[in-house]
Amino acid sequence: MLAKPICNITPFTLLDYPNKSACILWYAGCNMRCLYCYNPEIVLGKGAITFSETISFLKKRKGLLDAVVFSGGECLIHKNIVEQIKEVKALGFLVKIDTNGSNSKVVKQLLNNNLIDYVALDFKATKYSYNAVTKSNLFDEFEHSLELLLASTIQFEVRTTYHSELISDAELNQMMHFLELKKYKGNYYIQHFQNNVETLGNLTPSSKINSSKIENSQNIRVVFRN
Repeated sequence: MLAKPICNITPFTLLDYPNKSACILWYAGCNMRCLYCYNPEIVLGKGAITFSETISFLKKRKGLLDAVVFSGGECLIHKNIVEQIKEVKALGFLVKIDTNGSNSKVVKQLLNNNLIDYVALDFKATKYSYNAVTKSNLFDEFEHSLELLLASTIQFEVRTTYHSELISDAELNQMMHFLELKKYKGNYYIQHFQNNVETLGNLTPSSKINSSKIENSQNIRVVFRN
């Protein structure tokens, strides 16, 4: 367990929790090494803020913020994350989780104990390309987390970061078909890679996706970001 699990706190955002004011807790460390990751200082670095310091900060924000976003890195790999989320919920905040879905056991715990209100789930790549994109073999864990969320009643979204060197148009369509087969209904956010920023991998600039090549779905609405 990290004595200081949190790298940084974004004190205010209107963008990261739909229709709510929130702050973001950036947890250090990750169990993936996605080449396009633009938070290398969080993924590879160490925390600078203790959880008790975070609670002190949040107590001062009661009545001013609606929600707390747990992000990273990968927040769900931290040993005491369930207890920490429980403590934040007890203060009266809504809780959103940004996760790669690699710890389905913790996702299940959080759902069973009604500790989360919204989830943003990263769909990194097809099973075939998952290892190449994430440098991990955690696709099955991601799939299980998706299934748990689908069986729940909480709001969640699925999102993919697109880099033309890593994911083809055909693969994006395969990913959408995968979601259709799982009976996902809702928004599927495709985020364009941010060129000219520091990343974990030495990637060439990404070309923009040709949205006309992305197939339509009756139950899934594709939303392009950036």
